[in-house]
Amino acid sequence: MTDGLDLGGDLGERLARVASGVDDAVRAAGRQADEVTTIVVTKFHPASLVRELHALGVRDVAENRHQEAQAKSADTADLEGLRWHFVGQLQSKKARQARRYVSAVHSLDRDSVVDALGVDDGHVVDGFVQVSLDGQEGRGGVPVSEVERLVERLLHVPGVRLRGVMAVAPLGEPARPAFARLRRVSDAVRRTAPGADAISAGMSHDFADAIAEGATHLRIGTAITGSRPEAR
Repeated sequence: MTDGLDLGGDLGERLARVASGVDDAVRAAGRQADEVTTIVVTKFHPASLVRELHALGVRDVAENRHQEAQAKSADTADLEGLRWHFVGQLQSKKARQARRYVSAVHSLDRDSVVDALGVDDGHVVDGFVQVSLDGQEGRGGVPVSEVERLVERLLHVPGVRLRGVMAVAPLGEPARPAFARLRRVSDAVRRTAPGADAISAGMSHDFADAIAEGATHLRIGTAITGSRPEAR
């Protein structure tokens, strides 16, 4: 869905346009620019686009499919300072493979994935508990009532550092109230884990609302990368 998005210009122009929008939203929220990290989702785009992004100063990129993420991370392993984030549903049987290339997993919502990701191998992966704000199983996420239990489990898993919570705004309702609910979940999580103060929320259409409600990590694809190629 690209309705309402300005996809004009080249990659650098789109990146600059989004950066300007993020800066405006940060100022409007009375926050500081260094509180917000923009992660560029490169879904279906070739590894060459990741190289272009890196040349433009981007250091945080993301994928939502393990096979694609694994291949692209290998193809771009020479790029200094590049951090890969996994933002899709991760199968438990692929979790240990994902440890080899990811800096962070934003979609922890099952015991089996948490347990599989937890390995005491000297590499620490950042983890975000994905929260379901609408109860739709197909979109992933743990119900709000189960967040505290999963947080407790994560705190005792080796090799994973709990950073905070993540959510996708529900379909068919305004994003701002949904992100306000996520912020309240974040507040509750911090009572158990004070250091888990990150909120991964906001995509191309709704990042300003997410920033207004405390988002620290934005997951932006189309507004920066342009229309996606067909899935391979």
